[in-house]
Amino acid sequence: MTLSIEFTSKEQKNSQYNWADISSGSDRIGKARCRTERSTIIIYSINIYPEWEGHGYGREFVNYCKNHFQVVIADRVRHSAIGFWEAMGFCDNHDGNWSYSGKTPKGKP
Repeated sequence: MTLSIEFTSKEQKNSQYNWADISSGSDRIGKARCRTERSTIIIYSINIYPEWEGHGYGREFVNYCKNHFQVVIADRVRHSAIGFWEAMGFCDNHDGNWSYSGKTPKGKP
């Protein structure tokens, strides 16, 4: 499974968030709302479209972030999603957020 991730800056979207378009081949399969700053990304939401759910694309997006940013923060994790973030190697910050601090990133998007 090869994903293409294209970030759009908050200035381009006239938004307070950066957006990531998530594609597989020529199909746009979802989007993520986030903020990027230097080597940190805060993920507010990952939305994989219903017809593409269950294929691991959300997991692939998170792995992409882990490989391209030193710190990845999942903002205000829902109780039903805690297992997902734990399985992805994130730790509870005890403030509603979960974080992952990994190795030096390969390069920022």
